[in-house]
Amino acid sequence: MRIAFLGIGLMGEPMVRRLLAAGHAVTVWNRTHAKAEALAAIGAYPVAALGDAVREAQLVISMLEAGPTVGLVLHDALPSLAVNALWIDMSSTQQAEAQAFHALLTARGRRFVDAPVSGGVGGAAAGTLAIMAGGATEDFAEAEPVLAAMGRATLVGPAGSGQVAKLCNQLIVGATINIVAEAMLLAQAAGADPAAMRAAIRGGFAESKILEVHGQRMLERNFVAGGKVATQLKDQRNILAAAEAAGVTLPLTELVTARYQTLAQTMPQADHSAALLGLEALNPGQRVGTAPDRLA
Repeated sequence: MRIAFLGIGLMGEPMVRRLLAAGHAVTVWNRTHAKAEALAAIGAYPVAALGDAVREAQLVISMLEAGPTVGLVLHDALPSLAVNALWIDMSSTQQAEAQAFHALLTARGRRFVDAPVSGGVGGAAAGTLAIMAGGATEDFAEAEPVLAAMGRATLVGPAGSGQVAKLCNQLIVGATINIVAEAMLLAQAAGADPAAMRAAIRGGFAESKILEVHGQRMLERNFVAGGKVATQLKDQRNILAAAEAAGVTLPLTELVTARYQTLAQTMPQADHSAALLGLEALNPGQRVGTAPDRLA
């Protein structure tokens, strides 16, 4: 199957590598063409013009920064998109945006699946992403063998449902990172060794991927971006938009959003585990560990 992959960023680049390793023919496009050109050495076919990238593709995958960008790229690509082509958007967008993309493509004789991911750059490189898909059963069945090269895909409902599942994921991630930061700082301030505290509670009810990965990042004070503060803030705002549309109030999510909004004012490009830095700013004189901060 010939695939067009649009968006060669932190996540897109390793995802393309996984597709190539699985034997797919992949045309790559990026607004900054040099990023696409860099993948020619591993077998991708970089194309500078968006229309040329999608023209002969049976399947188009977009991995872009946000819904408005996806919308612009989709509208620009649509005149060149083959009839009945399947567009899989793996970006993180609002549910309403995904539903609008689905409606537009369906009206023009094309198909759409929203399939956002969780697992970060490490999961993308390992091909272990959690992929949450929304769309028609038959379209998902066509997409699943391709998605399998990048991770584990699950159909969670009609178009837009993948984005809802991703927002639920990000709700848990954003809140848990902040809770882990609070646990680390409390241990330090109360005289316990934060690293020993983390080791002691692992395997119990508090165990999580966040405690494993971001807890270690906090101990090492490694805030080099995997998932960015700015990206987490975008997700938090999308969660609140989905909650408003669904008619529910999420008080803890509102608090977490406020924390990331404050942090984004000074370090938007840091890893989202930099929530610890924001917490330390609220507690002058308290600091987890002695290692220097790594931000780049």
